[in-house]
Amino acid sequence: MARPPVLTPQGQDFPRWYQDVIAKAELADNGPVRGTMVIRPWGYAIWERMQREVDDRIKATGAQNAYFPLFIPQSYLQREAEHIEGFSPELAVVTHAGGKELEEPVVVRPTSETIVNSFFAKWVQSYRDLPLLVNNWSNVVRWELRPRIFLRTTEFLWQEGHTCHATQADAGAYARRILDEVYADFMESVLAIPVLRGRKTRRERFAGAVNTLTCEAMMRDGKALQMGTSHELGQNFAKSFGVAFSTADGEQSYVWQTSWGVSTRMVGGLIMCHGDDSGLRIPPRLAPTQAVVMVVKEGDGVSEAAAQLVSELSAAGVRCELDARTDTAFGRRAIDRELKGIPVRIEVGPREVAEGNAMLVRRISATKERKSLAGLTAAVTEALVQDQDLLFAEALARREGSTADVGSFGEAVEAAASGWARITWAALGHEGEAAIAEQGVSVRCLLRADGGVPERDDEPELFAIVGRSY
Repeated sequence: MARPPVLTPQGQDFPRWYQDVIAKAELADNGPVRGTMVIRPWGYAIWERMQREVDDRIKATGAQNAYFPLFIPQSYLQREAEHIEGFSPELAVVTHAGGKELEEPVVVRPTSETIVNSFFAKWVQSYRDLPLLVNNWSNVVRWELRPRIFLRTTEFLWQEGHTCHATQADAGAYARRILDEVYADFMESVLAIPVLRGRKTRRERFAGAVNTLTCEAMMRDGKALQMGTSHELGQNFAKSFGVAFSTADGEQSYVWQTSWGVSTRMVGGLIMCHGDDSGLRIPPRLAPTQAVVMVVKEGDGVSEAAAQLVSELSAAGVRCELDARTDTAFGRRAIDRELKGIPVRIEVGPREVAEGNAMLVRRISATKERKSLAGLTAAVTEALVQDQDLLFAEALARREGSTADVGSFGEAVEAAASGWARITWAALGHEGEAAIAEQGVSVRCLLRADGGVPERDDEPELFAIVGRSY
Protein backbone atom coordinates (compact mmCIF):
# COMPACT_ATOMS: atom_id res chain seq x y z
CA MET A 1 0.00 0.00 0.00
CA ALA A 2 1.30 3.43 -0.94
CA ARG A 3 2.25 5.65 1.97
CA PRO A 4 -0.09 8.68 2.31
CA PRO A 5 1.60 12.02 1.61
CA VAL A 6 2.95 13.88 4.63
CA LEU A 7 2.00 17.24 3.12
CA THR A 8 -0.95 18.46 1.09
CA PRO A 9 0.39 18.82 -2.48
CA GLN A 10 1.03 22.40 -3.60
CA GLY A 11 -1.04 21.94 -6.75
CA GLN A 12 -4.02 20.78 -4.71
CA ASP A 13 -4.12 23.50 -2.06
CA PHE A 14 -1.15 25.88 -1.76
CA PRO A 15 -2.29 27.63 1.46
CA ARG A 16 -2.87 24.26 3.14
CA TRP A 17 0.53 23.05 1.92
CA TYR A 18 2.10 26.15 3.50
CA GLN A 19 0.44 25.46 6.85
CA ASP A 20 1.44 21.79 6.64
CA VAL A 21 5.10 22.69 6.10
CA ILE A 22 5.13 25.03 9.09
CA ALA A 23 3.65 22.31 11.30
CA LYS A 24 5.46 19.23 9.98
CA ALA A 25 8.86 20.92 9.70
CA GLU A 26 8.39 22.20 13.26
CA LEU A 27 8.88 25.86 12.37
CA ALA A 28 6.14 27.53 14.42
CA ASP A 29 2.81 27.19 16.19
CA ASN A 30 -0.08 29.59 16.64
CA GLY A 31 0.13 31.53 19.89
CA PRO A 32 -2.70 31.69 22.46
CA VAL A 33 -3.74 35.19 21.33
CA ARG A 34 -5.16 35.30 17.81
CA GLY A 35 -2.54 36.40 15.31
CA THR A 36 0.49 35.64 17.48
CA MET A 37 3.01 32.87 16.87
CA VAL A 38 5.45 30.71 18.77
CA ILE A 39 8.61 30.26 16.72
CA ARG A 40 10.01 26.79 17.37
CA PRO A 41 13.77 26.07 17.58
CA TRP A 42 14.24 25.09 13.92
CA GLY A 43 12.29 28.13 12.73
CA TYR A 44 14.22 30.38 15.10
CA ALA A 45 17.55 28.92 13.98
CA ILE A 46 16.65 29.94 10.42
CA TRP A 47 15.69 33.44 11.65
CA GLU A 48 18.97 33.72 13.58
CA ARG A 49 20.92 32.96 10.40
CA MET A 50 18.92 35.63 8.60
CA GLN A 51 19.57 38.10 11.41
CA ARG A 52 23.30 37.47 11.36
CA GLU A 53 23.62 37.92 7.61
CA VAL A 54 21.48 41.07 7.52
CA ASP A 55 23.10 42.54 10.63
CA ASP A 56 26.59 42.15 9.17
CA ARG A 57 25.51 43.95 6.01
CA ILE A 58 23.81 46.75 7.96
CA LYS A 59 26.92 47.36 10.03
CA ALA A 60 29.01 47.45 6.84
CA THR A 61 27.01 50.54 5.80
CA GLY A 62 28.04 52.31 9.01
CA ALA A 63 24.86 51.86 11.06
CA GLN A 64 25.00 50.87 14.73
CA ASN A 65 22.48 48.88 16.74
CA ALA A 66 20.42 50.48 19.52
CA TYR A 67 17.15 49.73 21.28
CA PHE A 68 14.01 51.84 21.75
CA PRO A 69 10.98 51.26 24.03
CA LEU A 70 8.07 48.97 23.23
CA PHE A 71 5.54 51.50 24.58
CA ILE A 72 5.00 54.82 22.81
CA PRO A 73 2.87 57.72 24.09
CA GLN A 74 -0.20 57.97 21.88
CA SER A 75 0.43 61.67 21.37
CA TYR A 76 3.73 60.87 19.60
CA LEU A 77 1.94 59.09 16.77
CA GLN A 78 -0.53 61.95 16.39
CA ARG A 79 2.26 64.40 15.60
CA GLU A 80 2.65 63.12 12.02
CA ALA A 81 -0.82 63.11 10.47
CA GLU A 82 -0.25 60.76 7.50
CA HIS A 83 1.63 58.30 9.72
CA ILE A 84 -1.13 57.97 12.32
CA GLU A 85 -3.80 57.71 9.62
CA GLY A 86 -1.93 54.83 8.00
CA PHE A 87 -1.45 52.87 11.22
CA SER A 88 -4.63 53.66 13.21
CA PRO A 89 -6.53 50.48 12.20
CA GLU A 90 -3.64 48.28 13.37
CA LEU A 91 -2.80 49.89 16.71
CA ALA A 92 -2.90 48.08 20.06
CA VAL A 93 -3.45 50.70 22.77
CA VAL A 94 -2.90 50.26 26.52
CA THR A 95 -5.32 52.32 28.62
CA HIS A 96 -4.94 50.64 32.04
CA ALA A 97 -1.85 49.51 33.94
CA GLY A 98 -0.92 48.98 37.57
CA GLY A 99 -4.58 48.65 38.47
CA LYS A 100 -5.65 52.09 37.26
CA GLU A 101 -6.36 54.09 34.14
CA LEU A 102 -3.36 55.78 32.55
CA GLU A 103 -3.32 59.56 32.22
CA GLU A 104 -2.27 59.11 28.59
CA PRO A 105 -2.83 55.89 26.63
CA VAL A 106 0.30 54.23 25.28
CA VAL A 107 0.60 52.44 21.96
CA VAL A 108 2.37 49.08 21.65
CA ARG A 109 5.09 49.73 19.05
CA PRO A 110 3.76 49.30 15.47
CA THR A 111 6.95 50.92 14.12
CA SER A 112 9.40 53.29 15.76
CA GLU A 113 9.63 56.47 13.66
CA THR A 114 7.94 58.57 16.34
CA ILE A 115 9.80 57.30 19.41
CA VAL A 116 13.11 57.36 17.54
CA ASN A 117 12.63 60.94 16.39
CA SER A 118 11.80 62.12 19.88
CA PHE A 119 15.37 61.11 20.78
CA PHE A 120 16.97 62.20 17.53
CA ALA A 121 15.76 65.70 18.43
CA LYS A 122 18.00 65.49 21.53
CA TRP A 123 20.97 63.82 19.86
CA VAL A 124 21.29 65.96 16.72
CA GLN A 125 22.50 69.52 17.22
CA SER A 126 25.16 70.16 14.58
CA TYR A 127 26.19 69.03 11.11
CA ARG A 128 29.01 67.25 12.94
CA ASP A 129 26.42 64.84 14.37
CA LEU A 130 25.45 63.70 10.88
CA PRO A 131 24.92 61.26 9.41
CA LEU A 132 23.28 59.51 12.36
CA LEU A 133 22.76 55.84 11.43
CA VAL A 134 20.84 53.64 13.89
CA ASN A 135 19.31 50.17 13.62
CA ASN A 136 16.92 48.50 16.06
CA TRP A 137 16.23 44.72 16.30
CA SER A 138 12.88 44.31 18.03
CA ASN A 139 9.31 43.06 17.94
CA VAL A 140 6.34 45.11 16.76
CA VAL A 141 2.57 44.75 17.09
CA ARG A 142 0.06 45.48 14.33
CA TRP A 143 -3.40 44.08 15.01
CA GLU A 144 -3.94 41.69 12.12
CA LEU A 145 -7.47 40.72 11.08
CA ARG A 146 -6.43 37.88 8.73
CA PRO A 147 -3.30 36.37 10.27
CA ARG A 148 -1.03 33.84 8.60
CA ILE A 149 2.10 32.57 10.37
CA PHE A 150 5.27 34.43 9.31
CA LEU A 151 3.42 36.40 6.62
CA ARG A 152 0.96 38.47 8.61
CA THR A 153 0.96 38.16 12.38
CA THR A 154 -0.15 40.52 15.12
CA GLU A 155 3.34 40.39 16.62
CA PHE A 156 6.42 39.80 14.53
CA LEU A 157 10.20 40.22 14.74
CA TRP A 158 12.19 42.57 12.57
CA GLN A 159 14.89 45.15 12.26
CA GLU A 160 14.12 48.78 11.56
CA GLY A 161 16.79 51.28 10.64
CA HIS A 162 16.46 55.03 11.12
CA THR A 163 18.89 57.62 9.83
CA CYS A 164 19.41 61.38 9.69
CA HIS A 165 21.33 63.18 6.93
CA ALA A 166 22.34 66.73 6.11
CA THR A 167 20.97 66.68 2.58
CA GLN A 168 18.16 65.08 0.59
CA ALA A 169 20.71 63.59 -1.80
CA ASP A 170 22.60 61.87 1.03
CA ALA A 171 19.38 60.41 2.46
CA GLY A 172 18.25 59.17 -0.94
CA ALA A 173 21.62 57.56 -1.64
CA TYR A 174 21.63 55.81 1.74
CA ALA A 175 18.09 54.47 1.31
CA ARG A 176 19.15 53.03 -2.04
CA ARG A 177 22.34 51.61 -0.54
CA ILE A 178 20.30 49.71 2.05
CA LEU A 179 18.04 48.35 -0.68
CA ASP A 180 20.94 47.18 -2.86
CA GLU A 181 23.83 46.30 -0.54
CA VAL A 182 21.85 44.96 2.41
CA TYR A 183 18.46 43.64 1.34
CA ALA A 184 18.79 42.63 -2.31
CA ASP A 185 22.30 41.24 -1.80
CA PHE A 186 21.18 39.12 1.15
CA MET A 187 18.01 37.92 -0.55
CA GLU A 188 19.74 36.90 -3.74
CA SER A 189 23.13 35.68 -2.54
CA VAL A 190 21.96 33.94 0.67
CA LEU A 191 18.22 33.27 0.39
CA ALA A 192 18.63 32.46 -3.34
CA ILE A 193 15.46 34.46 -4.00
CA PRO A 194 15.60 36.77 -7.04
CA VAL A 195 13.99 40.12 -6.24
CA LEU A 196 12.86 43.04 -8.34
CA ARG A 197 14.07 46.35 -6.95
CA GLY A 198 11.60 49.11 -7.66
CA ARG A 199 9.73 52.16 -6.47
CA LYS A 200 6.32 51.99 -4.83
CA THR A 201 3.48 54.10 -6.21
CA ARG A 202 1.96 56.85 -4.06
CA ARG A 203 -0.89 54.48 -3.22
CA GLU A 204 1.46 51.76 -1.92
CA ARG A 205 4.23 53.70 -0.21
CA PHE A 206 4.83 53.76 3.55
CA ALA A 207 2.62 56.13 5.58
CA GLY A 208 4.64 59.31 6.16
CA ALA A 209 7.29 58.61 3.50
CA VAL A 210 7.98 60.62 0.35
CA ASN A 211 9.42 57.57 -1.43
CA THR A 212 9.40 53.83 -0.76
CA LEU A 213 11.83 51.44 -2.44
CA THR A 214 10.98 47.75 -2.38
CA CYS A 215 12.28 44.24 -3.00
CA GLU A 216 9.51 42.11 -4.53
CA ALA A 217 9.73 38.33 -4.93
CA MET A 218 7.50 35.82 -6.70
CA MET A 219 6.30 32.81 -4.75
CA ARG A 220 5.67 29.39 -6.28
CA ASP A 221 1.95 30.11 -6.63
CA GLY A 222 2.64 33.23 -8.70
CA LYS A 223 1.80 35.73 -5.96
CA ALA A 224 4.14 38.52 -4.92
CA LEU A 225 5.69 38.96 -1.50
CA GLN A 226 7.11 42.29 -0.40
CA MET A 227 10.37 41.09 1.15
CA GLY A 228 11.76 44.38 2.42
CA THR A 229 11.39 48.14 2.03
CA SER A 230 13.59 51.21 2.34
CA HIS A 231 11.93 54.61 2.74
CA GLU A 232 12.92 58.20 2.19
CA LEU A 233 11.02 60.15 4.85
CA GLY A 234 12.02 63.57 3.57
CA GLN A 235 11.70 66.10 6.40
CA ASN A 236 8.20 65.08 7.50
CA PHE A 237 9.15 63.55 10.85
CA ALA A 238 12.02 65.99 11.38
CA LYS A 239 9.59 68.93 11.24
CA SER A 240 7.04 67.17 13.46
CA PHE A 241 9.63 66.37 16.14
CA GLY A 242 12.05 69.27 15.72
CA VAL A 243 15.05 67.27 14.51
CA ALA A 244 17.19 70.18 13.32
CA PHE A 245 20.89 71.00 13.13
CA SER A 246 23.25 73.91 12.69
CA THR A 247 24.90 73.86 9.27
CA ALA A 248 28.55 74.67 8.66
CA ASP A 249 27.36 78.21 7.80
CA GLY A 250 25.59 78.56 11.13
CA GLU A 251 22.08 78.27 9.74
CA GLN A 252 19.34 76.00 11.10
CA SER A 253 18.08 73.17 8.91
CA TYR A 254 15.88 70.12 9.37
CA VAL A 255 17.50 66.74 8.76
CA TRP A 256 16.57 64.45 5.89
CA GLN A 257 15.67 60.94 7.00
CA THR A 258 15.32 57.30 6.01
CA SER A 259 13.79 54.23 7.60
CA TRP A 260 13.99 50.63 6.41
CA GLY A 261 13.14 47.13 7.57
CA VAL A 262 12.87 43.39 6.98
CA SER A 263 11.06 40.91 9.20
CA THR A 264 10.21 37.29 9.96
CA ARG A 265 8.08 37.55 6.81
CA MET A 266 11.28 36.45 5.05
CA VAL A 267 10.87 33.02 6.64
CA GLY A 268 7.49 32.76 4.93
CA GLY A 269 9.10 33.87 1.67
CA LEU A 270 11.76 31.18 2.03
CA ILE A 271 9.09 28.51 2.46
CA MET A 272 6.91 29.64 -0.44
CA CYS A 273 9.67 30.39 -2.93
CA HIS A 274 11.72 27.20 -2.54
CA GLY A 275 9.55 24.61 -0.79
CA ASP A 276 8.20 21.56 -2.63
CA ASP A 277 5.80 18.72 -1.89
CA SER A 278 8.40 17.12 0.39
CA GLY A 279 8.79 20.23 2.56
CA LEU A 280 11.38 22.96 2.93
CA ARG A 281 14.41 23.42 0.70
CA ILE A 282 16.84 25.69 2.51
CA PRO A 283 19.64 27.38 0.54
CA PRO A 284 22.99 26.01 1.75
CA ARG A 285 24.39 29.46 2.64
CA LEU A 286 21.44 30.03 4.97
CA ALA A 287 20.88 26.54 6.40
CA PRO A 288 21.58 26.29 10.16
CA THR A 289 22.59 22.68 9.44
CA GLN A 290 24.05 22.22 5.97
CA ALA A 291 24.71 18.49 6.25
CA VAL A 292 23.60 15.69 8.53
CA VAL A 293 25.49 12.41 8.84
CA MET A 294 22.93 9.68 9.49
CA VAL A 295 23.69 6.25 10.92
CA VAL A 296 21.40 3.89 8.98
CA LYS A 297 21.85 1.09 11.48
CA GLU A 298 24.49 0.03 13.94
CA GLY A 299 27.42 -2.20 12.97
CA ASP A 300 31.15 -2.60 13.34
CA GLY A 301 32.88 0.73 12.79
CA VAL A 302 29.68 2.58 11.74
CA SER A 303 29.52 5.01 14.67
CA GLU A 304 33.23 5.70 14.39
CA ALA A 305 33.02 6.34 10.63
CA ALA A 306 30.01 8.66 11.08
CA ALA A 307 31.72 10.64 13.83
CA GLN A 308 34.87 10.95 11.70
CA LEU A 309 32.83 12.32 8.80
CA VAL A 310 31.22 14.94 11.06
CA SER A 311 34.66 15.96 12.29
CA GLU A 312 36.07 16.28 8.76
CA LEU A 313 33.08 18.21 7.44
CA SER A 314 33.10 20.58 10.41
CA ALA A 315 36.83 21.20 9.93
CA ALA A 316 36.07 22.13 6.31
CA GLY A 317 33.60 24.79 7.47
CA VAL A 318 30.41 22.79 6.86
CA ARG A 319 27.69 23.26 9.49
CA CYS A 320 27.18 19.60 10.28
CA GLU A 321 25.49 17.34 12.81
CA LEU A 322 25.34 13.65 13.62
CA ASP A 323 22.11 11.64 13.72
CA ALA A 324 22.80 8.31 15.42
CA ARG A 325 19.28 7.74 16.79
CA THR A 326 19.00 4.15 15.62
CA ASP A 327 16.15 3.56 18.09
CA THR A 328 14.00 5.58 15.64
CA ALA A 329 13.23 4.10 12.22
CA PHE A 330 15.63 5.37 9.56
CA GLY A 331 12.80 6.19 7.11
CA ARG A 332 11.11 8.40 9.65
CA ARG A 333 14.36 10.24 10.38
CA ALA A 334 15.06 10.73 6.67
CA ILE A 335 11.59 12.18 6.04
CA ASP A 336 12.06 14.54 8.98
CA ARG A 337 15.30 15.85 7.48
CA GLU A 338 13.62 16.30 4.11
CA LEU A 339 10.77 18.21 5.68
CA LYS A 340 13.22 20.52 7.46
CA GLY A 341 15.04 21.17 4.19
CA ILE A 342 18.58 20.24 5.26
CA PRO A 343 20.58 20.47 2.02
CA VAL A 344 22.67 17.31 2.32
CA ARG A 345 22.30 13.91 4.00
CA ILE A 346 25.17 11.43 4.28
CA GLU A 347 23.88 7.95 5.02
CA VAL A 348 26.28 5.47 6.63
CA GLY A 349 25.62 1.85 7.57
CA PRO A 350 27.49 -1.44 7.84
CA ARG A 351 27.46 -1.95 4.07
CA GLU A 352 28.87 1.51 3.40
CA VAL A 353 31.65 1.08 5.97
CA ALA A 354 32.59 -2.28 4.50
CA GLU A 355 32.76 -0.81 0.99
CA GLY A 356 34.47 2.42 2.07
CA ASN A 357 31.72 4.71 0.82
CA ALA A 358 28.56 6.56 1.89
CA MET A 359 25.34 7.63 0.23
CA LEU A 360 25.23 11.36 -0.56
CA VAL A 361 21.61 12.58 -0.76
CA ARG A 362 21.02 16.12 -2.03
CA ARG A 363 17.71 17.69 -1.01
CA ILE A 364 17.70 20.50 -3.57
CA SER A 365 18.69 18.61 -6.70
CA ALA A 366 16.86 15.48 -5.45
CA THR A 367 19.76 13.17 -6.30
CA LYS A 368 21.48 10.23 -4.60
CA GLU A 369 25.00 9.02 -5.28
CA ARG A 370 27.51 6.78 -3.57
CA LYS A 371 30.75 8.56 -2.78
CA SER A 372 34.08 7.33 -1.45
CA LEU A 373 34.57 8.19 2.21
CA ALA A 374 37.96 9.63 1.32
CA GLY A 375 36.45 12.14 -1.12
CA LEU A 376 33.21 12.86 0.67
CA THR A 377 34.12 16.23 2.17
CA ALA A 378 35.03 17.64 -1.23
CA ALA A 379 31.85 16.20 -2.73
CA VAL A 380 29.69 17.79 -0.03
CA THR A 381 31.25 21.24 -0.33
CA GLU A 382 30.88 21.12 -4.11
CA ALA A 383 27.23 20.04 -3.80
CA LEU A 384 26.46 22.93 -1.45
CA VAL A 385 27.81 25.47 -3.93
CA GLN A 386 26.00 23.90 -6.88
CA ASP A 387 22.67 23.63 -5.08
CA GLN A 388 22.78 27.24 -3.88
CA ASP A 389 23.07 28.32 -7.52
CA LEU A 390 20.44 25.81 -8.61
CA LEU A 391 17.82 27.20 -6.23
CA PHE A 392 18.36 30.75 -7.48
CA ALA A 393 18.26 29.67 -11.13
CA GLU A 394 15.01 27.75 -10.59
CA ALA A 395 13.33 30.69 -8.88
CA LEU A 396 14.51 33.16 -11.52
CA ALA A 397 13.29 30.95 -14.38
CA ARG A 398 9.92 30.55 -12.67
CA ARG A 399 9.54 34.31 -12.24
CA GLU A 400 10.52 35.11 -15.81
CA GLY A 401 8.25 32.40 -17.16
CA SER A 402 5.31 33.67 -15.12
CA THR A 403 5.59 37.36 -16.02
CA ALA A 404 3.50 38.49 -19.00
CA ASP A 405 3.76 41.72 -20.99
CA VAL A 406 0.29 43.23 -21.34
CA GLY A 407 -1.26 46.35 -22.84
CA SER A 408 -4.34 47.03 -20.69
CA PHE A 409 -5.30 46.80 -17.05
CA GLY A 410 -7.91 44.17 -17.95
CA GLU A 411 -5.14 41.97 -19.33
CA ALA A 412 -3.05 42.75 -16.26
CA VAL A 413 -5.78 41.44 -13.94
CA GLU A 414 -6.10 38.31 -16.07
CA ALA A 415 -2.34 37.67 -16.01
CA ALA A 416 -2.27 38.21 -12.23
CA ALA A 417 -4.41 35.10 -11.78
CA SER A 418 -1.30 32.96 -12.17
CA GLY A 419 1.69 35.30 -12.08
CA TRP A 420 2.75 38.88 -12.71
CA ALA A 421 1.98 41.36 -15.45
CA ARG A 422 4.29 44.03 -16.83
CA ILE A 423 2.50 47.06 -18.26
CA THR A 424 3.61 50.59 -19.10
CA TRP A 425 2.78 53.02 -16.31
CA ALA A 426 1.38 55.38 -18.93
CA ALA A 427 -1.19 52.73 -19.93
CA LEU A 428 -2.15 51.97 -16.31
CA GLY A 429 -1.72 55.15 -14.31
CA HIS A 430 -3.30 56.01 -10.99
CA GLU A 431 -6.86 55.45 -12.26
CA GLY A 432 -6.00 51.99 -13.57
CA GLU A 433 -4.21 51.21 -10.33
CA ALA A 434 -7.37 52.04 -8.37
CA ALA A 435 -9.45 49.90 -10.75
CA ILE A 436 -7.32 46.78 -10.42
CA ALA A 437 -7.16 47.23 -6.63
CA GLU A 438 -10.91 46.62 -6.53
CA GLN A 439 -10.16 43.16 -7.93
CA GLY A 440 -7.47 42.34 -5.39
CA VAL A 441 -4.53 43.19 -7.68
CA SER A 442 -1.87 45.80 -6.92
CA VAL A 443 1.10 47.52 -8.47
CA ARG A 444 4.05 45.88 -6.77
CA CYS A 445 6.59 48.40 -8.03
CA LEU A 446 7.58 50.76 -10.82
CA LEU A 447 10.67 50.09 -12.95
CA ARG A 448 12.53 51.81 -15.74
CA ALA A 449 12.61 50.14 -19.14
CA ASP A 450 16.10 48.79 -18.36
CA GLY A 451 14.90 47.36 -15.03
CA GLY A 452 16.44 50.16 -12.99
CA VAL A 453 14.80 51.91 -10.04
CA PRO A 454 13.15 55.24 -10.93
CA GLU A 455 14.08 58.40 -9.09
CA ARG A 456 10.52 59.72 -9.54
CA ASP A 457 7.15 58.13 -10.29
CA ASP A 458 6.50 60.60 -13.12
CA GLU A 459 9.52 59.63 -15.20
CA PRO A 460 8.73 58.79 -18.83
CA GLU A 461 8.63 55.18 -20.05
CA LEU A 462 8.15 53.52 -16.69
CA PHE A 463 6.77 50.00 -16.32
CA ALA A 464 4.49 48.73 -13.57
CA ILE A 465 4.78 45.19 -12.18
CA VAL A 466 1.28 44.05 -11.30
CA GLY A 467 0.18 41.02 -9.31
CA ARG A 468 -1.69 39.57 -6.39
CA SER A 469 0.21 39.64 -3.16
CA TYR A 470 0.49 38.29 0.36
